[in-house]
Amino acid sequence: MAANQSNHASGTGQAMRKSRRAAGMIGAAALFLLAAGCHKKHVHAASMGAPPVSTIPVGPVPGSPHNSWPMPANPYQGNAMALMQGRQLFVQFNCSGCHGGHGGGGMGPSLRRRYFRYGHSSAHIYSSISEGRGLGMPAWGTKVPQNDIWKLVLYIKSLRTPQEPDPPRMPKQPLIAPAK
Repeated sequence: MAANQSNHASGTGQAMRKSRRAAGMIGAAALFLLAAGCHKKHVHAASMGAPPVSTIPVGPVPGSPHNSWPMPANPYQGNAMALMQGRQLFVQFNCSGCHGGHGGGGMGPSLRRRYFRYGHSSAHIYSSISEGRGLGMPAWGTKVPQNDIWKLVLYIKSLRTPQEPDPPRMPKQPLIAPAK
């Protein structure tokens, strides 16, 4: 029986040594990975797919009597080619799926209004497209380039104006026959 106990004790000792060796190897690997990670460059969140940080206030700024917050201007303002491209992007990105073919509304709100819930300036509309809004508007800032968002803003601002490219057409005949 004494020989059996010594074999069991030596087997347990070997198992403990193997366990310690494995733990040491895991610890060394963790230290190596930690040290290797310390030399990486810091990456900005926007390049990792995070939406850009907004500086555009939504609604009135508390404590500011005149809401004199600086708003970025649309770099494509007055550019007729960018306006046409904005219409094309509206169709290509399927904005009409929620906002209707000519922005008249559907599942999403009408874009043909003069004023919007989150602001009607170009900067506010840009912010709504880029960052999304809580009632169903997704954030497109990580998927759509900034210049394309500005072109979409230009198109949206042109709705209901003489500059609107491809405005909706009124039917020549009533869609519903008059009652007799």
